[in-house]
Amino acid sequence: QVQPVESGGGSVQAGGSLRLSCVVSGSTVMNYCMGWFRQAPGKEREGVAVIDRYGNADYADSVKGRFTISKDNAMNTLFLQMHSLKSEDTALYYCAADMYACYSGSWRFPVAFRYWGQGTQVTVSS
Repeated sequence: QVQPVESGGGSVQAGGSLRLSCVVSGSTVMNYCMGWFRQAPGKEREGVAVIDRYGNADYADSVKGRFTISKDNAMNTLFLQMHSLKSEDTALYYCAADMYACYSGSWRFPVAFRYWGQGTQVTVSS
């Protein structure tokens, strides 16, 4: 059973930075398409960034140039480095894994991912 576990969330002022981590047990991030999603209160869960098994990344337009997704295969860990945070980045951030999501053309949709973590809260105050 593949189980992602997120950490690194917290409270930060606008303009600040945070780095989220996601440790995956049960398999290796090297073999999976890995993604970060977020869900703000009253809103749908949305795709933030994705990285495939070869290290190719894609981002939502709202975070391009501010967020960077990466992974450490040896540590079996996925990261999301977030800079220049805005109040609208406030959300519960989820790590997700799937064998095929990166190649389906629909990685931005939660339904594309099979395995999910419990989420870590990011709160940005203005």
